[in-house]
Amino acid sequence: MQPFVLNGNDRIVLPSNVLPELDLSAIDSLDQLDSVIRRDFEAKSPTGTDILRKIEAGGYGSRYELMRDLALNLFWTGRFALTMYEKRPTRWGDVPRRRNDVFLPVLTPWEDGEHKIAAVHDAYAALPASWDAAAEDRIFAILFDVFGHRRHHASELSAIKPTVAEILSDPRNLTFRLNGHDADFPTFGYDDIIDCAEEAPELEALHRWAMVLHNQYPWDRAAAELVEVGRLTDDDYVVVLHPRDQEVRLFLRRLATGVAVAPPVAPALEATQPVRPFPAVNVRAHFPVLPRIEALAVVHGEQVCTNEDLIRNAAYNWSPMTAADILDKTGIEQRLYTSRSLEEIALLAAQRAMAHAGRGPEDIGAVLVCTCTSTRMIPSVATWISGQLGIQQTHASYDIVAACAGMPYGLADATRLLQEVQRPVLVVCVEKFSDKIGNVRPSRMIFGDGAAAIVVGVAPAGGPPDIEYLQTYASGPVSEVNSIIWPNPDFDNNITVYGPEVKSLAGRYLTQMIGELTALPDPDGRVGSLLDSIDLVVPHQANKTMVSQLALKAGLSLDRLYFNIAQVGNVSSASIPLAIHDAVRDGVIAAPMRIFAPGFGAGAVAGYGVMRIDPAVVAVSGPAPQRTRRAGPAAPAPRFARSPDDVQLAFG
Repeated sequence: MQPFVLNGNDRIVLPSNVLPELDLSAIDSLDQLDSVIRRDFEAKSPTGTDILRKIEAGGYGSRYELMRDLALNLFWTGRFALTMYEKRPTRWGDVPRRRNDVFLPVLTPWEDGEHKIAAVHDAYAALPASWDAAAEDRIFAILFDVFGHRRHHASELSAIKPTVAEILSDPRNLTFRLNGHDADFPTFGYDDIIDCAEEAPELEALHRWAMVLHNQYPWDRAAAELVEVGRLTDDDYVVVLHPRDQEVRLFLRRLATGVAVAPPVAPALEATQPVRPFPAVNVRAHFPVLPRIEALAVVHGEQVCTNEDLIRNAAYNWSPMTAADILDKTGIEQRLYTSRSLEEIALLAAQRAMAHAGRGPEDIGAVLVCTCTSTRMIPSVATWISGQLGIQQTHASYDIVAACAGMPYGLADATRLLQEVQRPVLVVCVEKFSDKIGNVRPSRMIFGDGAAAIVVGVAPAGGPPDIEYLQTYASGPVSEVNSIIWPNPDFDNNITVYGPEVKSLAGRYLTQMIGELTALPDPDGRVGSLLDSIDLVVPHQANKTMVSQLALKAGLSLDRLYFNIAQVGNVSSASIPLAIHDAVRDGVIAAPMRIFAPGFGAGAVAGYGVMRIDPAVVAVSGPAPQRTRRAGPAAPAPRFARSPDDVQLAFG
């Protein structure tokens, strides 16, 4: 599924947020499937009884809140059909009886269903509109047509449906019977769903949900009933379930054959401290060949995804949150995505940096690519870029997976390689998260796409280095090492962030870094510490709210920090060089100055560089793309209670 599309209204749409898909290749047992289904569908979905009780208690304050619960209930009701099966109304006489890949649902009548349906109908009419009464009536009509014609109980539905032969083994089993079937029964097409537009972002998301749910029942629902399979006649129509794709077939086969799953990994040992600390590397004292930053160039994502866009694309498994809430929790107003490949933006950044440095392919001694989102293994992105740049040979070209500490790791390796090659090393930091997130909200709120490239050359003889101190770290408690995971089988192999652990490792490393800088002397021999000599702190743009809190706790004043995360999001390894570029572009770095650039992230990695940045070496691009806000009054905040989730745990 495409990570994002631009619809006919020039709005970004995230199809995976509304069209449920499971990566069944990562699931080997019913227990695993149950865990995923509970997380995606059941954790936030009320039952029909829950909705009735809330109505009777006067718990709904608006039509939107009631409709949202209806939609969540219907996603839960269709949790297996939505993700595993395709529904095909079929004449009973034409249904194959002996195939093992054709299924019929066994259903139980919905207890007290008529009472629940009537209560919802009456409650909606009595509630006030949330934003737009006409739009809400349209959406409710779609949802209620599905909810109001439910015939079966949903709590005990099984993921594994019986074959036709199995359901016929007991003629009393109940299944759907359709009194006739119109093959042209109207449904919503893909473009209808993608191009949906409502003024209120919450209603736009809900409208898409409603259309997807409508499509799950492409028949006259009023004419559907539950009957015993033994009473079916050849001309009756039934709802036959077919596996959606080959992955579903293979999953069902694994369950049927009992194929052994991989044995569990041995438990990790308790983390112990090293025998002695790893000191920061004083570049001037440790290396005879000193590094000089010849150029820095960047590529921003060209597609804006605002917080309002996220609300317009709210997934069925998200807790309620407004655009303002996202800004408050993360410090992010928008993130930038690209429709180009990771390799393409990495190459473009490299070309821009080399052009700004006045370097040709024959000058480059090594190419290092820092990324944690590449799907390319052979050849590595670094060797691919080397070839695309026309470099006949390097001393080394390789990728570095150090996540958000990618730039410090890359600069450390580049400085070491300078000792051997004594010619420029090209360091590229690049990430593309937009196609690796799926419908995981904390990740979708935070991450963006982008690339940066730095040409690290040899400083003139007798001159000072531009990179003065380097430090890298890795590891820690296993909970911190596994605080950000991709691919994560527990979340459909999408990137997932375990917020409290991320905050823990970031706080641990920032405190350690500040302690080291406080203990080191000013490189220029002035009175004070290395920390006192820092003109500007350009941290990894992880989460402005979190980093600001941790920086204050570690002893840094906020006026010394530069953030661009509000406009570009968290771009992991590329975040620091993108921020340096934007600081130059914005005039924050208007003259040569010393910066402290700390990074920390997935794998419990971290590192920093203390370096001098001359704005002249930065190839300044235009401003990052901005979404033009449409005129008109802002929609009022919806009236619903907030639910805690990973983001609130991490950054609240």
